[in-house]
Amino acid sequence: AYAMAIPDEVAADLPSRDLFLVASSHGPHQKWACVVLKVMHIIHHINGRAALLKMSVSDEIIFREIELKVMHVVEQLRAAGAPIAEFEWSRKPRDSQITKLLAKRSSLAASIYDKLRFRLIVPRHEDLVPMIACLTRQLIPFNYVVPGESVNQLVDVEDMLRIFEEQQAAAANGAVNVKRASTVGPYNEFSGPEYRIVNFVADLPLRIDRLLPKNELPPNGGHVVFVLTEFQIADKQTAMRNESGASSHEAYKARQHERVRMRLFRDKDDPLPPD
Repeated sequence: AYAMAIPDEVAADLPSRDLFLVASSHGPHQKWACVVLKVMHIIHHINGRAALLKMSVSDEIIFREIELKVMHVVEQLRAAGAPIAEFEWSRKPRDSQITKLLAKRSSLAASIYDKLRFRLIVPRHEDLVPMIACLTRQLIPFNYVVPGESVNQLVDVEDMLRIFEEQQAAAANGAVNVKRASTVGPYNEFSGPEYRIVNFVADLPLRIDRLLPKNELPPNGGHVVFVLTEFQIADKQTAMRNESGASSHEAYKARQHERVRMRLFRDKDDPLPPD
């Protein structure tokens, strides 16, 4: 269908585990190895999503297993000395889900990505990038981060790379001095003008054998399902500022509730509230 002939050196002679080595090299088959890995990634994701729909397992059980998985990784990071000042998680209550959909033009429940949310606070602004790097190595596959749902209002990536290149030769410990971004606006229409966060949504993989007894595992299906999970990361100073004034959660909910009233009770000649 795509008129592509994958070389035998990749299609037949190469063990699947070696695809990563070839894809990360600069040899003649690098591009083909990347193509095969991309297709494998999509098939794996589709199978995992399909398996989740076929399973008779409640959201309560699925969310609990994701919570245990994330907690286990965070405790391992803490034990290894990772800079974690605060860690908490929450599930979006049903009334909050209803309010969120009433406040927006899109009323599809499938668009709610924060039914399960984890929040990590690091002591200093300089700890943000190392913490995100740890999470992507230990917990969150970067290829399953949902496109278009990531927000970075704290790290100036271009400035970070420039500083790193300048200090790489001189800094024996490889520390990166990351400056705050100064031009990024709020990502959520109900957030306060000073609210700042690093936020992303990932489809976290979860092994099926954590959800079903061995005798109920599908014989020919996949071994992994995927669960949409939101992560929020900030430094301590920013987190404290986010909880005060117009950035506080109470002020956020008040603006959201006002938008619901505007959408539900506007007259036919009233302009539609912005989405």
